[in-house]
Amino acid sequence: LGWVLACLTTYLPRWKDLNLDLNELEHWTEGLWQACVSQEEGGAVQCKDLDSFLALPAELRVARVLMVLSHGLGLLGLLAAGAGLDCLKVAAGRRGLKRRLLALGGALVWGSGVAVLVPVSWVARQMVRDFWDPAVPDIVPRWEFGEALFLGWFSGFALLLGGTLLGGAACTASTPATPGRLAEDDVLDACRPLEMDSPSRKV
Repeated sequence: LGWVLACLTTYLPRWKDLNLDLNELEHWTEGLWQACVSQEEGGAVQCKDLDSFLALPAELRVARVLMVLSHGLGLLGLLAAGAGLDCLKVAAGRRGLKRRLLALGGALVWGSGVAVLVPVSWVARQMVRDFWDPAVPDIVPRWEFGEALFLGWFSGFALLLGGTLLGGAACTASTPATPGRLAEDDVLDACRPLEMDSPSRKV
C-alpha cells in the first residue's frame, strides 16, 4: 500500500496549490513533472510540463531523484520480502536464507520510506519559508500544501512501518535444524550404542 501511494505521490501534479485572489475562477497546481490550471466553470484542466531538469529549484530536482529511487528500493524490497515468506517455495527448507531475505526486504522498504519522507518534507519546508518570507509583498500569491504532500507523508510512514515489521519478523523467526542435520543426528545416536558395546566384546 505504501509503495503504491508513493508512486501516486510522484506523478500527481498536486504538490503545490495556488489560489489567485484576483481570479478565483482559476486554480493552479504544480507537481514534480507538470504544472496545471483548472477552471471553476466547465472543469477544464490544462497541464504543461515543467522546464528542463537543471532549471528546476533544488528541492524539486532532489525530489525527482529520491522519489524514483524510492520506487526502485520499494520494488526490490517487496520482491525480497516475498521470497522470504514461508508460503512461497523459493529456497524451501533453507530457513536461514529466508530470514536474510526477509530482513533485506525490510531494510529496502524502510529505505524506500526515508526516500519518500525526505523530499516531501523538504518541499513543504521550502513552501513554509516562502509563505512567511517578509521580503515578498502581501499581494503576491503564495504556494500552499497540496494533497500530494499529505499522501506522500502517509505513504512514507506506511513504508517505515512495513519495513520495521518485516525486520522484526525476520529477527523473531526461529531457525529449526535442516532435514540433513536431523538425519545426521539420528545416525550418530544410532551409532553410540555400538561404540559402547565394542569394548565389552573385545574383553
